[in-house]
Amino acid sequence: MTRVIDETRDRGSAGRVARAADAVRWEARSVGRAARAVVRGPGRERDLLVQSLKAALAALLAWLVAQVWLDDPMALMAPWVALVLVQATVYSSLVQGARQFAAICVGALVASGAQAVTDDNTGAIALSVPVLVLLSNWPRFGDQGIYAATTAVFTIASGTVSATAVGHRLGQAALGAAIGVAVNALILPPVHLRDVRENLAALAREAGEVLHAVAGDLKEDEWDAQSAVGRLDAAKRLQDRLDALHSARGWSRESLRLTSGILRSLHRAPTEALPAEDEDERFSRITGHVTALTRTLAVAADEERSPVAPDAEVLRSYGKLLELLGDSCHAEAHRLLGEEGAADPLLDERTEAAMRDLHTRLQEGLTEQAGKGAARTAVLGTLVLQAENLWSDLDPGARGR
Repeated sequence: MTRVIDETRDRGSAGRVARAADAVRWEARSVGRAARAVVRGPGRERDLLVQSLKAALAALLAWLVAQVWLDDPMALMAPWVALVLVQATVYSSLVQGARQFAAICVGALVASGAQAVTDDNTGAIALSVPVLVLLSNWPRFGDQGIYAATTAVFTIASGTVSATAVGHRLGQAALGAAIGVAVNALILPPVHLRDVRENLAALAREAGEVLHAVAGDLKEDEWDAQSAVGRLDAAKRLQDRLDALHSARGWSRESLRLTSGILRSLHRAPTEALPAEDEDERFSRITGHVTALTRTLAVAADEERSPVAPDAEVLRSYGKLLELLGDSCHAEAHRLLGEEGAADPLLDERTEAAMRDLHTRLQEGLTEQAGKGAARTAVLGTLVLQAENLWSDLDPGARGR
């Protein structure tokens, strides 16, 4: 009994190590793709690099103006504010700047009042910070409310809470806000229209990678509980890309607020139409199908669960079908990026014939499995249905064929 328990623990530990290794490899590939994308040409990754450099430039300019030019002893406030105000869009920089400046004003004034009442740093912090942390949850401050409390701590810790010192802090905050917003608006203003297209393409590509990985396991008879859980984890990570797509949709609307006329007059705004919002819903369904499919395979591979896995030969046929669906996902990614010479394999007559042949073989396998027990039939039937749903969303014309 002890040996069985030890073996179970060892298998569990090996499974956790394997899943951790898969996660590290996934992240490493993502970093590598991002680095190559920055070098290759304009895109979301290069936009992130540009925004990061702009934030650093804004902080440096604010420091030079406040410390070197104005020689203000409280110059730290200006680069701090400028750094955080290089936001994803010019509009959000303005909104966040106004909220942050209001929070800083409140924090400085409350801290000064608390210091005047208590005449003690510890007492001033105890009196002001709880109130300001509670006030930071006020919706009018958005996510900038916490700056009220941090400003109060800095104000009290510096030991200078006179009216002159408070005025200096507010002036430096205003200077930093002005520089941060100006840098964001005037130097390569961020426009996120292409982010939607690139996130859609990345979602299609990564879904194809998951399907190819599952297909490889099934075709090579390397499918087991450990590999099935690893593929399920990879499928779940598609949700992160889907969240990024939804965020990019919102940014695409916001990024042209206040700047659309200027950018279009300077021919800076992309003119290519965005993919329709229906595409977001379609790829959301595709992501759900891939996740459901890998979850079913993971359940079937678990010896402690009631479902029974179909025969290996049937699973190999299923793997071939998933490989073609993965090819279709990659073709969708090429189409979304406007890359030439990347025809959708589902439109190729030979590929469609192969898919129909595999589908027929799977249906026949379903009939054969029915005589071997309801559990096998249920698992294979679920897998076939999920593949059909995936095919239907990848190729809407398949619904009528």
